[in-house]
Amino acid sequence: MAFDEEIDDIIHRRIIEKGERPDGRKPKEIRQLSASVGILPRVHGSGLFMRGETHALTTLTLGAPGDEQIIEGMEIRTKKRFLHHYNFPPYSTGETKQMRGPGRREIGHGALAGKALLPVIPLKNEFPYTIRLVSEILSSNGSTSMAAVSASTLALMDGGVPIKKPVAGAAMGLMQNEKGEYRVLTDLQGAEDFHGDMDFKIAGTRDGITAVQLDVKIEGITMDIIRDTLKDAHAARMKILDMIEGTIARPREELSKWAPRVETLMIAVEKIGALIGPGGKVINGIIAETGAQIDIEDDGSVFVTSVTEEGMKKALALIKQVTREFKAGELAEGKVTRLLDFGAFVEIAPKQEGLIHISELAPWHVEKVTDIVNIGDIVPVKIKNIDEQGRINLSLKDVPDRYSEEERARGLEERRSMGPRTDDRRSGGYGGARRRHRS
Repeated sequence: MAFDEEIDDIIHRRIIEKGERPDGRKPKEIRQLSASVGILPRVHGSGLFMRGETHALTTLTLGAPGDEQIIEGMEIRTKKRFLHHYNFPPYSTGETKQMRGPGRREIGHGALAGKALLPVIPLKNEFPYTIRLVSEILSSNGSTSMAAVSASTLALMDGGVPIKKPVAGAAMGLMQNEKGEYRVLTDLQGAEDFHGDMDFKIAGTRDGITAVQLDVKIEGITMDIIRDTLKDAHAARMKILDMIEGTIARPREELSKWAPRVETLMIAVEKIGALIGPGGKVINGIIAETGAQIDIEDDGSVFVTSVTEEGMKKALALIKQVTREFKAGELAEGKVTRLLDFGAFVEIAPKQEGLIHISELAPWHVEKVTDIVNIGDIVPVKIKNIDEQGRINLSLKDVPDRYSEEERARGLEERRSMGPRTDDRRSGGYGGARRRHRS
């Protein structure tokens, strides 16, 4: 204990009186900087940041919108699409220990670095991916959380995430004596953190600060100390950002070839049920057929995630078919699925059927539906109308070029001589005309 107090006194006096730090640096001097990107080609993005003996390696993983982390509490239930995890293995300080779950340090440092980066993360409508960063501290001699911020910036840009600005950070220290004399230290290292009076972590962009965390061992600090610290931290941050931008000037134009692709489309809110299907049958069928992941939001936003271009195109095509909104007068093609006495049902899109009433099968009088169509036939149809209940009425006879002018003229003459049918769908829906009851 007495030895530690003596070392503490020596470090304080040498820094305050002479401006000499334990490693020979001046108070405002940053340790040697180094950075590289793309060192792990199989991940979606990677960045290695080294500041003296503190080394941080961050990897980027891009996931589907449905991969968001669900946050549940007593009073809240929300989702988190940007995640930053921080690992501090024993070997980073030359120790051999059992690898356990995240502790207070991992949780706190991970949260701080995540908060520093969050303001520059693109919005979901600009970049719909779920973003996960994992910072591994390979070697530690102070300021590892700020190293994680810089390494994460490198990984994000290497992975093609369109961040608004690069972010960097530095840990600032303080040595103060009983007289109130002090020195602010830039880029705190381990010994200075242990024997010093302050650990002030400051992260941000060229335009401003995005996150701070202040720990002090003395009763308090003055506004002059805060002012000097912010000034020196700004200068340090600019130097680190210069180095980062010298390594990779801007986010890459293309995502990694290993990253999934996400496409977004909007559907009518009333079509969400049709896309999901009873018990999820429709959407699960599309997922099984294409291998894509599909996420639907309440406003009608549909996110399709696929690792293959073929799967993406097929999934988008099926979704558009299922949710297609037909309009009166539009032409379509479909498969005859059911036959009834009064007409034929035709599937004009997956899970969307319309009825061709027997009177709409041909220009002439049709005795039996099977005289014109049979189950399995592929026929062109025209959307006649869509009733208030969303039921689609189709016509085969109104399809251009389906019948010749002679056939149409013959049919018109025949209908005039026979009068109107009584088995139409006035008031009868798909079940035909309703029977009238005598009063």
